[in-house]
Formats: sequence, C-alpha cells, structure tokens
Amino acid sequence: MPEKSKKIETIKKVLPAVVSITVSKYLDLPIKPFGDDVFSQNSFGFDVPLETPKEKKKVKIGGGSGFIANKSGIIFTNRHVVIDPEAEYIVILNNGKKYKAEILTRNPINDIAIIKINEKNLPVVELGDSSNLELGQTTIAIGNTLGAFKNTVSVGVVSGLSRNIQAVDAIEQSTQSLKGLIQTDAAINPGNSGGPLVDIDGKIIGISCAMVFGAENIGFAIPVNTAKKDLEELKKYGKIRQPFLGLRYVPVNKKLQQECSLPVNYGALVVSEGFPGGEAITKGSPAEKAGIQELDIVLEIQNKKINMKNPLQEILQEFKVGNTVALKILRKGKEIILPTILIDKF
Repeated sequence: MPEKSKKIETIKKVLPAVVSITVSKYLDLPIKPFGDDVFSQNSFGFDVPLETPKEKKKVKIGGGSGFIANKSGIIFTNRHVVIDPEAEYIVILNNGKKYKAEILTRNPINDIAIIKINEKNLPVVELGDSSNLELGQTTIAIGNTLGAFKNTVSVGVVSGLSRNIQAVDAIEQSTQSLKGLIQTDAAINPGNSGGPLVDIDGKIIGISCAMVFGAENIGFAIPVNTAKKDLEELKKYGKIRQPFLGLRYVPVNKKLQQECSLPVNYGALVVSEGFPGGEAITKGSPAEKAGIQELDIVLEIQNKKINMKNPLQEILQEFKVGNTVALKILRKGKEIILPTILIDKF
C-alpha cells in the first residue's frame, strides 16, 4: 500500500516544475578513421604517431538543474551552470520535452542566473520566504544529480543560516565568495546546482549551489529572497543592476600595512594597481564625483567597516542603485566623510 505523507505530497507537487539543463559545446576532436594506434616510421626507424586531423563536434560538457518560476518560461538556476557564453543550453522538462534556453541575466555576485524557454502554461513552483527560516525545519532538495539521475530527491533539515563560503568555479578557475547561505543536510551533489530547495509546503526557500567535498551532508543554497530581488530588477530594468563606485583598490591587511607603512590594517587602498594606462578613479563615476583621490583609504561605507571578511564590493551589494551612502575616507592621516550616490555600472 502506498505511503501517505506530507513529504510525498510536496514532492509530487514540486517535481513538474523542476528541470534539467544540459550544457553542450562545439569542440575540436581528433578524427581517427583507423583507430587510436596509427604510427609511421621516421628517418631513424622509430615509430611515431601520425598527425591526426580534427573536426568540430558538439559535445556535452556539463549539466545542472533549475526550476520554473513563471508560466511563461522563466527559470532560475545557478550562474556557474550557464556561465560559458559559447555553450548551448538545453532545458529538459519533467515530461521529457526539450527547449533551447535563452540566457536573460547572470549575477556574478550571488551565483544566480535567470533563463527562459519559449513555452507557455508551464507548471510552476511557488517562491517562498527565506527571511524567517528556523534551524531544524524540513528541507527537500530536488535535482539532476551527477547530470545523470533526473529528479533525485533528498530530505533533510535547515542545518545552519547565514553561512559564508568560498566556492571554486571549475570553468573560470576562480574562487567566489558566497554569503548568507542556507546550510542543509539534504544531499546536494554535482548536477543539483540550480535546483530547488523547498520547505514542507513545497515553497522554494533556496537554490542549491554548493557542497563540501570530503564531508557528509553539508550542502548550501542561496536564499530565495535574493533570487526574487534579481527577478524584480530584471522585470523593471531589463537587467540586474549592480551598485557601482568606480575605483580600483587593494584590500588592506596587516601584511600590507607593514609593507607600505600604512596607518591602519583594514579598508581599501585606492590605487591603479599598476595596470597599463589604468586609472585609480573611473572618470564620471560616483567615486570621482565624491572627490575620492588615489592613495585614499576607504575605511567604511555607511558605518560598515571594510576588512577581509567584509570587502568593499560585498558591502556595496547591500545597497541599491540610487542610494546615497557615506564613505569614511582616510587621507593623509585625517578622516573625511564623503556622501556618494551609487549608480549602475556603466
């Protein structure tokens, strides 16, 4: 006799709106009409491999998950799932239908991407509220695990809140700082990226984004309220706007303080960083209009102290384009407050 439970009802409710995303790309692959072991002899009598001609072939190079948030085909996933501008992305619905995805926006700060497929009247999952989560409440993660096991379901609890991690991006070969994440012990594996993390009522509370290798049941999700903010920006402005100051800087720490004889061991030292033709202050930017100068040290933004744990760029993300913020500047031993209006990056 089938089991009756709230969890099973929730999974059946959410599954139709969960999608798989395949990533394909044209690559130069060797043509081997005679197999792999083709050799010829050089003038010294040694066997050497023949040069193999190549041809471009479309190859699947990755995959991920996502979920439908709007009947007109709006889908959330992770930025790192759809990061390659030269790749082709195919969305596979729960019923097996396939659609080419249009990338609407990628947010480099919070690892969220919004894509779209050309279809209507799609099943959707309701976006919940991640501001009032509690430790121990039920979580359900669904995704395309390992890119091969479609609709894999795992159940757990909220294990932690407001977690900060350093996530490694294998494609860009870079490390990204992600803050304010939901930690869960629901199994999140490669391929789950971009899939939904839902509560017991089937409402989205997060977007699965990362796991800790070598540990058991430590996964992370981006709070859904962050995704809702991005969607609102996209609808209103056609893109995700990012607060912009317009200055180059190096983070100040104890080592830099000692090396450069700086008066403080925190903040952001405004400097061109030696780029050829580089400018410490972008012309026409809020930084220039506020009067910031090269070799100033930006200590605080709106009373938020800048340090290695809270770098300038991450503090900026707490504000909106158009906000006026007070910058505390250290210049030649004197602290100065400069009011600055944040604009969208140009």
